[in-house]
Amino acid sequence: MSVFFITTADRKKKRRLTAFTLLVSLLGTLTFMTTVVPASVMPAGIVCAKEEKEDLRLYAKAAVLMDADSGRVLYGKNENEILPMASTTKIMTCILALEYGNPDEIVEVSSYAASMPKVKLYVKQGEKYRLGDLLYSLMLESHNDSAVVIAEAVGGSVEEFAAMMNQKARDIGCFDSYFITPNGLDAVVNDSGKIHSTTAEDLARIMAYCVTDSPKKEEFLEITRTISYDFTDEEGKRSFHCNNHNAFLGMMQEALSGKTGFTNNAGYCYVGAIESEGRIFTVALLACGWPNNKSYKWSDMKKLASYGMEHYQYRDIYENKTFSDIVVSNGIAGVNATPYDKAMVAVHLDNDGETQMPYLLSEEDRIEVKTQIARTLEAPVEAHTEIGAVSYYLNGSLIRNYPIVTDKEVRECTYGFICRYIMNLYLM
Repeated sequence: MSVFFITTADRKKKRRLTAFTLLVSLLGTLTFMTTVVPASVMPAGIVCAKEEKEDLRLYAKAAVLMDADSGRVLYGKNENEILPMASTTKIMTCILALEYGNPDEIVEVSSYAASMPKVKLYVKQGEKYRLGDLLYSLMLESHNDSAVVIAEAVGGSVEEFAAMMNQKARDIGCFDSYFITPNGLDAVVNDSGKIHSTTAEDLARIMAYCVTDSPKKEEFLEITRTISYDFTDEEGKRSFHCNNHNAFLGMMQEALSGKTGFTNNAGYCYVGAIESEGRIFTVALLACGWPNNKSYKWSDMKKLASYGMEHYQYRDIYENKTFSDIVVSNGIAGVNATPYDKAMVAVHLDNDGETQMPYLLSEEDRIEVKTQIARTLEAPVEAHTEIGAVSYYLNGSLIRNYPIVTDKEVRECTYGFICRYIMNLYLM
């Protein structure tokens, strides 16, 4: 009996010593292993150095060629200079009417709308028209009175509609545009001195929205591509015929949409879109000559359209990335893990299932892909925690960023966990 009692005591003493040594060791680990190693940066995929754009010798004071898909300016001339834009304004009026109005609504002409200067439909106060018919008057013939009828019907007043135009511009990402009128007539706010104006970049971006992103893009294209259109007032007493004055539709088979404009202050303006081999480009021209230089805008439009089609093609720049598991300091390695086991967590690229990234590029463009990822993490770690990113740069500017995230959670190796582990040793 005595022999059995002494042997059991020795085993318990040895087990207590082992547990105490383990506790001291792990407490030391929890105290000092708390730093995260700085993220590593690994550049890859460098393609060609960017060169200066050639001078296209454009007539326009300000001009932009834009990739409608990405919104990237492919060619610019004074692209951020604020200038009046005349009737190119009407692309914003049209898209807002399509998005917020009802084409079948019957609208009544106010005295203010009827007082607009030509170019006009010559509607009369009290007459009623179908809103959808007036959109053809707006975009094909550029009638100023139709624009006001539309604005009052959709916005309640010209002022309220202008507020809608400015909000839509901001929503699209155009922060250098200021709309006062729905027809583009030269206007100024007396209190602030701000004029009805935009930039070539903003105007190209608005057109890109109209033909690619708007939920009403198909309706917009149908209207702006119509060659001629006939309609009457609601009572059928007056008949109207509209011809499309966008001559560029007949100049290039790639022409997709467009709108002309002219005022004494703005000069000749144009905004258009072309489509070629799956690529959509938008072009904006401001202050592109004054009478008698009406054809300057067509020359500039052809130059920019040709430049885009010749120099830019889609290229898939996506790079497949895999990552090693990452060490998690003070983490519990698993369900049956001991405090001695090293905790690791798998990570993946959160790319929403994308395996391709087509981007419109020229031969001179430079793509750089950078991976930033933490080498170690500190427990606790939640599932889907962002611990790095794969970033795509075009000519030094960030164009896409994919986060790297953890696959699962890793719980912290706490004092309580260690104590429970020690207790289990006693019960073995």
